[in-house]
Amino acid sequence: MAVPEEVRAAKRINSEGERIIEKAQEEAERIVARAQEQAAFLIDERGLTQQAEAESRRIVSEAEADAEEVRRGADEYAVNVLVGLEGDVVKTLQSIKKGIDLLDTRRTDLRAGDADGVEPDDGLDDESPVDVEDDEGVAATARR
Repeated sequence: MAVPEEVRAAKRINSEGERIIEKAQEEAERIVARAQEQAAFLIDERGLTQQAEAESRRIVSEAEADAEEVRRGADEYAVNVLVGLEGDVVKTLQSIKKGIDLLDTRRTDLRAGDADGVEPDDGLDDESPVDVEDDEGVAATARR
């Protein structure tokens, strides 16, 4: 079967178009490469690269110093907060220990009273108000 002349011509034209596109692309790549080389030469020649690198080092150094100062301040603040919390926890622990001691004493007194059938007398009227002070010296009135 014979291929019509128009089909062969179309194939030739298509091949020629692809070849032209390839050549144009290669030429474009050469032009871009030359332009990049020339730009690099001009930048290096004027020392812009060195100046930019020196400036970037200065900026990074300054930023690192600022960051270190911020870290030191944050650490100092954290230590102060933790020391304050430690003091509060110590006071709370002392209050808890006093409460446990008081309850142990009462329990011992109650057991002693149960053993002899007599309620232990602490010498206080259970209905009268009593002045008490907390660990921070704040006075309050309580009933026993």
